[in-house]
Amino acid sequence: MSDTYHEGMRALQDRFDTRRLADRLDETLARRVFTDEDRQFVESRSLFFLATADASGHPDCSYKGGPPGFVRVSAPDELAFPSYDGNGMFRSLGNVQVNPLVALLFIDFEKPRRLRVLGTASVTETDALRNAFPGAQLVVRVRASRIFPNCPRYIHRMQVVELSPYTPRVGAAPPVPGWKRQPAFREVLPRDDPARER
Repeated sequence: MSDTYHEGMRALQDRFDTRRLADRLDETLARRVFTDEDRQFVESRSLFFLATADASGHPDCSYKGGPPGFVRVSAPDELAFPSYDGNGMFRSLGNVQVNPLVALLFIDFEKPRRLRVLGTASVTETDALRNAFPGAQLVVRVRASRIFPNCPRYIHRMQVVELSPYTPRVGAAPPVPGWKRQPAFREVLPRDDPARER
């Protein structure tokens, strides 16, 4: 049996007579290294979705956004992206600490297209790329085990109106999010959080 599909997938493929199609898609489209076209696509995106799971397999999914180019293909089979200041729960990166298997989904909503990347993630504060990502607290690297495009037919066409003003930029401090000003959170902000000073 292919390591691409487990018994649950195979049972449904057999139920709907798609096993041969699934195998052909995997043979034809799946890869372990990024093509030049993959690199251009990934590095042009201003968002992606990151799926993780804890040590018990409980899933979590988060949106990751930044300026186009905030995700970089750092090696033939690896990509890297910054972790910015968030809400302090560290759900995704905490999961990576106990279960490094991740899935990333990159989507172009304007010219419908999507690319999946499955792999193993690592997180570090001392990564050489950290200085290349303004505002990064940490750098996440994902070693790809499977890279493959998906059919875009169900992607709704949408247009980016503007990038978030909270996205870190060189020479500009992002505004303080409103929730950090609420009394319930103000007193428990980290000691070095810029919101404490305002």
